[in-house]
Amino acid sequence: MQDISAYSQQSIRQGSKSFAKAAMLFDRDTRDSVMMLYAWCRHCDDVIDGQTLGHDAQELSRQEKEARLQALQRETARVCDGHASDIPAFAALGQVVRRHALPRRHLFELLEGFAMDAREQRFHTLDDTLRYCYHVAGVVGVMMARIMGVRDAQVMHRAADLGIAFQLTNIARDVRDDLRIGRCYLPEDWLAQKGIAPGEAAQPQHLPALHALACELVELAEQYYASARIGMTQLPWRCAWAIAGALLIYREIGLRVRAEGAAAWEQRTSVSGRRKLLRLFQGGFVAVHAKARRPAEAARSGLWTHPDL
Repeated sequence: MQDISAYSQQSIRQGSKSFAKAAMLFDRDTRDSVMMLYAWCRHCDDVIDGQTLGHDAQELSRQEKEARLQALQRETARVCDGHASDIPAFAALGQVVRRHALPRRHLFELLEGFAMDAREQRFHTLDDTLRYCYHVAGVVGVMMARIMGVRDAQVMHRAADLGIAFQLTNIARDVRDDLRIGRCYLPEDWLAQKGIAPGEAAQPQHLPALHALACELVELAEQYYASARIGMTQLPWRCAWAIAGALLIYREIGLRVRAEGAAAWEQRTSVSGRRKLLRLFQGGFVAVHAKARRPAEAARSGLWTHPDL
């Protein structure tokens, strides 16, 4: 079997260039575990979407997606039960589970997010969209926080907030691309307020209204990013720096979508390598400022909250 660390590093470098740069700021042990967890998450996402490292997706039937999901669930359960795996992503997961005692339920919460996509679930309300954001990204933040040594429930909620903010940003960035493959993560009641019927959102005349809704998601993400900044005060210094850097990079994507209008969807919005380095540098100052202030139990109100964290 190929070296698990090398496999994980390749997964994150090719699957998420933004997070790969931020991850270099972690101490070696944390970075190794974070990359291995990412490799498993990336593998599961790729299997469900029939793609490779987030690219070149194949069109799969719902039955094929369900079959693939069940295979992922079986292998995840085997690893949680202490069995070895010949699949590199699951071998990586096994190491992370053993090192950090990751709860089984968090792993299966992520798989439930992929199940939502496999079932082509519709999102009728904002609550539906936020629940999806938790399952595909918020719970990843929770598991990452556990790797960083967090056990406090309130800090876990703020780690979930960061993942939710990332996913809201992704949805805003990818609205048009998602519509091309028949997926819409914008709440249907939001579409209705703009006079857009389900199934008609891809029509060109709706582009300005869709961008207005994407901007609402960007504004909503700001609340979750703000909550995450408070949570990072409880992280070790290098972890806080890495998370602050990632936050600033992803946040800039959303701000660019908002600033550029519907033209932002003419090509995939991204942050240049030079801008990423700048944001990582700024992340150090954000982390220092946050940890210096170390706010007490600041109120966390009005945000979607998982009941069992």
